Amino acid sequence: MADKIAIEEYLARGGMLSSPANVPSRYRGELLRVMASFVDSELAGSAGFADSINDAPGIQERISAARIILEKADHASRVLNVMETFGADAERYAVNHPWSARVARDTDLGRARQAVDMRLSVFHYPLDGWVDAVVMNVLMGRASVIQIEELARVSYQPLADVFRAILPRERRHAELGLAGLVQIVDRPEALARARGSVQYWYPRVAASFGQSSSKRFETLARFRIRHTPNETLLSNWRDEVDGQLSALRLN
Repeated sequence: MADKIAIEEYLARGGMLSSPANVPSRYRGELLRVMASFVDSELAGSAGFADSINDAPGIQERISAARIILEKADHASRVLNVMETFGADAERYAVNHPWSARVARDTDLGRARQAVDMRLSVFHYPLDGWVDAVVMNVLMGRASVIQIEELARVSYQPLADVFRAILPRERRHAELGLAGLVQIVDRPEALARARGSVQYWYPRVAASFGQSSSKRFETLARFRIRHTPNETLLSNWRDEVDGQLSALRLN
């Protein structure tokens, strides 16, 4: 008990942990949950976007889509390497897992997770063509950047290092999506479709930030696994994407 209190006080003062041998059991469980959610979301996002490559209108768009797919799988692999140091079974993430599985598009999952894996609920919904995929990438890409910026401050040093390393690439993914959307809205026939996709994806991406006044956040904040409340991250996301959408006549 004294050791547990000492570690929590150490974390509260800004200390960092660097080995699975040093972490309390509750910290270990919460950290693994955060990592599993990230890994599953990256793999599911990569698999879902892969089906959209053939919908791309040009070679450059195909290259950008392929780059995002490859790098998201790589990001998942880097975090999975950290999970393995805690004894996680990497075989769970074998290629035969249904990462591309999706629910019906009109299903209302809210923020609920499904039993099959730990992906965010937004990654259970299917994409509907190229325009829809680009809109989703813009909205979720910005959300991912905000969420990874938060996780890059995690008190487990090896994981913080991984998130800091992948953050620039996730920012680039969001930039590629926005560049693609700028081209789409120049075409009147695509603008209406893009507006419909914004209406569809906006609330689903917003739900990925979790519940306001979350009790679990209090535990994560005590361990300095998390620092910023869900509602603040959501507000930051709304401010950023609302400005982008307004400039493109999409909100």
